[in-house]
Amino acid sequence: MNYGMIPQEVIDEVLRRHEISDTVGKYVHLTKNGKYLKGLCPFHSEKTPSFTVTPEKQIFHCYGCGKGGNVIKFIMEMEGESFPEAVKTLAEEAGIPVTWSSASAEEPSPFQREKRNILEAHEYSAKLYHYLLQNLEIAKSAKEYLLARGLGDALIEQFGIGYAPPRWDTLAQALDRKGYDASEMETGGLLSKRQDAEGVVDRFRDRIMFPIQDAKGQTIAFAGRLLSDGQPKYLNSPETALFSKSRTLYRLHEARSAIRKTGQVVLFEGYMDVIKAWSAGVHNGVATMGTALTNEHAALLRRFADEVILCYDGDDAGQAAAHKSIPLLETAGFRVRVSVLPNRLDPDEYISGYGPEQFVREMIEGAVSAVKFQLIYLRKSHILLEEDGRIRYLRDAVRVVARRDSPMERELLLKELAQEFGVSLDTLKQESLEFRQREKLEGTRDIPAGSWNNVWNGNSLSSKNPPLGAAHVNAERQLLSWMMQDKDTALLVQQKLGDRFHVEDHAALAAYLYAYYAQNEDPDVGRFVTILQDDRLERVASVIAMIDIPFGERELEDCIRTIGRATLLKEGERLTEEQNRALREGDNARALQLGIEIIALEKQRKTL
Repeated sequence: MNYGMIPQEVIDEVLRRHEISDTVGKYVHLTKNGKYLKGLCPFHSEKTPSFTVTPEKQIFHCYGCGKGGNVIKFIMEMEGESFPEAVKTLAEEAGIPVTWSSASAEEPSPFQREKRNILEAHEYSAKLYHYLLQNLEIAKSAKEYLLARGLGDALIEQFGIGYAPPRWDTLAQALDRKGYDASEMETGGLLSKRQDAEGVVDRFRDRIMFPIQDAKGQTIAFAGRLLSDGQPKYLNSPETALFSKSRTLYRLHEARSAIRKTGQVVLFEGYMDVIKAWSAGVHNGVATMGTALTNEHAALLRRFADEVILCYDGDDAGQAAAHKSIPLLETAGFRVRVSVLPNRLDPDEYISGYGPEQFVREMIEGAVSAVKFQLIYLRKSHILLEEDGRIRYLRDAVRVVARRDSPMERELLLKELAQEFGVSLDTLKQESLEFRQREKLEGTRDIPAGSWNNVWNGNSLSSKNPPLGAAHVNAERQLLSWMMQDKDTALLVQQKLGDRFHVEDHAALAAYLYAYYAQNEDPDVGRFVTILQDDRLERVASVIAMIDIPFGERELEDCIRTIGRATLLKEGERLTEEQNRALREGDNARALQLGIEIIALEKQRKTL
């Protein structure tokens, strides 16, 4: 078997060289659970892990959204790549020579070609902007600005920082010389239409340029900081096929290993904050890009970390953003702590003023719990010098504490409030209890029955699969699971059942297994999945491969008998329907003959 002109031995070598748990582990924080590894699904938002990796069979499966397959399928889903593209990506990572003809790969669609051109243009533009910053006389003021902010040549180089000159067409002309189509470059966000004439101009002018990378480290967008007077101070690339602000975090690609290692991510508001924190030794920092934290951001980070430290600006806007982000992050399953920066400073200013060691010690290691921050934030909206203000603050504070899940945490926090304000602890406990009871009555009304992990998914398996539970359906699934693991079992089932599987997808998988073993292949679930080349069948195969019931000859015969009974029952139903039609048409002889056949079928079914 081969796919296009990709040799089968290359596909086999790719599967052999890439341990699925290692590959998935680059994207998902996995924990051991018996012989399985579990984590939060990277393909849909969830709070309870339903994503499972089985190293023994080299497959993954999510019980929430249904996605599943081998390591190639994972990269296809994760990176939005075709099968040949995913094989090429994995081959290059493993150092396997990519020697097959590129013409053999699937012909890219116009959209894919445009996307590839835009990506290449971004990579070229990043190099150009960086070169201009380091070599252009007109970029001297930009370089001086960065040096004054504490960014020396090493950081400029490491973060790929560049400069877009004030001219209207510096990048436009450079892209034109490289042969890029102007309309595609406008679609990709690098150029803009002229407002008063035909043609295009540079989108970014007189700005310090911060390249933004995707999960692969490829430049997909820019943020430009204006040097001269004017607005906006920061300008981001627009939303494109490559770039979405609500799903992209600055420097996540570079910070991912540190985040996974520590289980913790530090979330900043600005590019400069991330860079300065990196120079201070905080390598697990990322930033949103001029947009509020979204559920997509939280789901993305939850793959790698259990704890978030919010290190937002110390001004009112920054603290309000932190306060707003806490429930979103806690709903996603994070432990949340918050850095409380003094004197309305931002992290960049704090590091410059107090030094990197104090920043790490006080602002990162010394970050307060989410509830502590909420209580600190709440004080700002109450006048505590007045009795009425103190009462209102206490009432609001008790509500904040009452929402905490841990009884011990609630007890300690209520004790602190009771001591500070000279109020009875029992009174605060009663207030907390009443609030929790009210919220319990008002909550959990709008979640539909059967929703998975509080996430409503539209990715259920095809209706070609009947609801699970029917004895013959479970028997077919069990047979297929054993067939994937043992060639002799598959040959025995082929001899006794052939294609007489009742579920269409099961029949298709059986046919693929017969063909697979006919080529003298050894049992290998991960390899078998590569021959399916069908999303639905790959998902069904992954689910079935997860079944872990020990094989037994008696159990095998029971499954075959169950399927045989279902076949006879189905045939009996067909004959009964035909008999009824014969009676309606007055064909009594035909009806009598069909009745004899129905009785014979019923006797046969009972003897199985």
